[in-house]
Amino acid sequence: MTEPNPSAEAPASRIVVVMPTYNERQNLESVAARVRAALPTADLLVVDDSSPDGTGDLADKLAEADPHVQVMHRPGKAGLGKAYIAGFGWALERGYDVIVEMDADGSHQPEHLLSLVAALDYADLSIGSRWIPGGRVVNWPKTREALSRGANLYTRIMLGLGVRDATAGFRAYRAATLRAISLDRVESAGYCFQIDLTLRVADAGLRIVEVPITFVEREHGASKMSNSIIGEAFWRVAQWGVTRRLRRLGKKSYRRTRS
Repeated sequence: MTEPNPSAEAPASRIVVVMPTYNERQNLESVAARVRAALPTADLLVVDDSSPDGTGDLADKLAEADPHVQVMHRPGKAGLGKAYIAGFGWALERGYDVIVEMDADGSHQPEHLLSLVAALDYADLSIGSRWIPGGRVVNWPKTREALSRGANLYTRIMLGLGVRDATAGFRAYRAATLRAISLDRVESAGYCFQIDLTLRVADAGLRIVEVPITFVEREHGASKMSNSIIGEAFWRVAQWGVTRRLRRLGKKSYRRTRS
C-alpha cells in the first residue's frame, strides 16, 4: 500500500459500477437499488453470463426502468476475470473516468462506494479491504476466514506486495490505471484475477490505497468458489513470484556487469 498523496489529481465524475452476474436473480434487484442510492449519478453495468435462473432478464427489466442501468449479455460462463475485462472494455470505450468492480451477491456493501471512490483523490486504485484496521467479515466460518487470510499472506510473501487484501473484489480504478496495465494480456479467469490486476498496478508504479469495509456473507444463492479456482490462484501466484525474483536477479546482475 502506498501513502496517500493529497496532491494527486482528483478523479472526474463519470462513474460506472461493473457487476458480473451468474445466477444472482435473488440478489440483483436489491443490490442494484442500493448501488443506485449510494451513487445516484453513477451508472451500473450488469455483465451477465447467460444465467439459467433468469438474472439477465431481470437485469433487462431494471434497465428499462432506469436509464442509469445497462446490461451486457455474454454467451456463456467464462469466469469472473473475463466478465470484468469485458465490462472494463465497455466502460473505457464510453469514456468513464472511474470504474468500480463489485459482486452482485450482497457481500459487498454499496454503502462503502462513496469512500472507495473518494480514495481515488490520492490513489490510482482503491481496494475495499477486509484485513486492515476497521475492516471485518460477517457470518463467515473460521475455515473461510483462514483461507482468505492465508491466501493474502501467501500472496504478500510470494509477490512482495504491501497490500493486505489483494484478493478483494470490491475496488475502484481510475480509467487511466486500467489503460496503463495491458488488460488485453490478462489471462486470469477466477479470483486470482484480483491479484493479477493488483500486481500489474503495483508494477506500473501506480498508487494503491486500501479502504476498510465490512464484508457480509451472501444470504441467497451459492458461492462460486471452488477447488479449481483456488488451484489456479495458487499456481499463478507461484509463477508470478518466481518471474519477479528472476527479473530482480537479472537486474542486479546487469548492474554488476555495468559497474
